[in-house]
Amino acid sequence: MLVSANEMLKKALDGKYAVGQFNINNLEWTKAILITAEECRSPVILGVSEGAGRYMAGYKTVVGMVNGMLESLKTTVPVCLHLDHGGYEGAKSCIEAGFSSVMYDGSHAPIAENIKNTKELVSICKSKGLSLEAEVGSIGGEEDGVIGRGECADPKECGEIAKLGVTMLAAGIGNIHGAYPSDWPGLSFETLEQVKKEVGNMPLVLHGGTGIPEEMIKKAISLGVAKINVNTECQWAFQKATRAYILEGKDLQGKGFDPRKLLAPGFEAIKAVVKEKIELFGSNDKA
Repeated sequence: MLVSANEMLKKALDGKYAVGQFNINNLEWTKAILITAEECRSPVILGVSEGAGRYMAGYKTVVGMVNGMLESLKTTVPVCLHLDHGGYEGAKSCIEAGFSSVMYDGSHAPIAENIKNTKELVSICKSKGLSLEAEVGSIGGEEDGVIGRGECADPKECGEIAKLGVTMLAAGIGNIHGAYPSDWPGLSFETLEQVKKEVGNMPLVLHGGTGIPEEMIKKAISLGVAKINVNTECQWAFQKATRAYILEGKDLQGKGFDPRKLLAPGFEAIKAVVKEKIELFGSNDKA
């Protein structure tokens, strides 16, 4: 059964660890993440971008697939199904489809519009027992057409959004989606500390978890980050493993690739990434 992120993030904040959000794009990714979370006894958040939702034939299809897996795999750890970087209409669609959590990314809109839409979604989510993530200060790089320069959030604006009653807040602190450039200056912990003062005991979210040095990850957790998103590293691992299988020439008898065999190396690669991140974030044995 899907749960909101409310309880798992409260426990993470109190326990000084972070829950991983791993984005899903197909059946193999979803199954690999759920199996690994169960093996590690870790709560987990399945992230779905609007683009991934369309690719998987819509949000209702995603909900049906995830719920079916939870039952078939006999999953016992807490699992949250979360819209990642959603717009206002996308968030409402996911709520109607049965997601247990949504993110409204109003970081590109004027702060007044961000506040207005976030306030409306807070009311809807609270009435249904769902969790809601908001964002202030866009995350750098590009993910599913959402582009940000990586500017740091205004701590005062973070405080305004937090007061609306959101579950968690993604505040830009110089983090980037995708690969980090060689001249990346690192996370702005000064900004993170200021944001924490403004939002109080609210779980903070770190997007762009791929490529951030381990010491920075751990420091961010110590300063209130309770959810860390990982997507690009899973993409790289899945692509590399699948490509290696093809280049090895497994189709020696000319009968075509068995898709289950073709995707098996990528499935194992995703499991390895998720296990490594769960251990780094400290959420293993926390279910």
